[in-house]
Amino acid sequence: MKTKSIITGLLATLVVGSASAAKTKLVPPTEQEIKKIEQALPATAPAKTSKPRKILLFSRCDGFVHKSIPIGIKSMEMLGEKTGAYTTEHSTELEAFTTENLARFDAILFLSTTKLNPAPEQKKALLDFARSGKGIIGIHAASDNFYEWEEGAAMIGGLFCGHPWTKSCTVQIKLDEPDHPINACFHGQPFKIKDEIYQFKDPYSREKQRVLTSLDMNDPDTQAVKGGNAAKIVRTDNDFGITWIKREGQGRVFYCSLGHNSEIFWNPAVLQHYLAGIQYALGDYDVPDQVK
Repeated sequence: MKTKSIITGLLATLVVGSASAAKTKLVPPTEQEIKKIEQALPATAPAKTSKPRKILLFSRCDGFVHKSIPIGIKSMEMLGEKTGAYTTEHSTELEAFTTENLARFDAILFLSTTKLNPAPEQKKALLDFARSGKGIIGIHAASDNFYEWEEGAAMIGGLFCGHPWTKSCTVQIKLDEPDHPINACFHGQPFKIKDEIYQFKDPYSREKQRVLTSLDMNDPDTQAVKGGNAAKIVRTDNDFGITWIKREGQGRVFYCSLGHNSEIFWNPAVLQHYLAGIQYALGDYDVPDQVK
């Protein structure tokens, strides 16, 4: 297996290794950006780890490449290091998905991966990994994969179906469960944020996963954005989930669609939200996850 690591400060650019994205260059975080991440990190994790945890941080793009990926990788690495919740190993190689290699990890974090299409044996290894009691974590474009793999899409909990709310939009996020531990960082209050907001198509369903946050369609700012992109909205139920958790066999899945804009990865509340969800996926944070 080939593992590609980002060495901040030593690389001028990072090239995402994939056929369709081979010409896309990603710039490593600047010292100023790393400082912003450092200042935003929580001091402690919400749960104590039962044992050392290791995450496969996966960022391969075979479709659109998000410029925030290097900052996201650095932020996720630092989040684990600062709190002691986990360590990471980074890869962009589908060959990482073997039973033998995945046995070294407690969770896989798909960071804005796009258009992934694993081979049959890799699909089996991923499903077996999750269903055996391990964790799956998805950030932003982790839902933009597995279009031809029904079980994989169901594992994540939804498929990307456009973003009527673009990266320059400020929207309001509501807490579907204000008292849920993974939402504790928001102190029971809805919040405004500037980021690209996805809509999802099947297999997204509140009957299949526990939705913790979603777009507040009663907010005037959010409605204004909707009005400008009405033709792009295909959902008729006004249900635009953002964060959810679910079980996959004996395993656990945490997904959050925030993360298009780089500043999301130095937002203190969002980092706490990510960490709580990551610890849930790792099996260290025992929180309610059954569908109501």
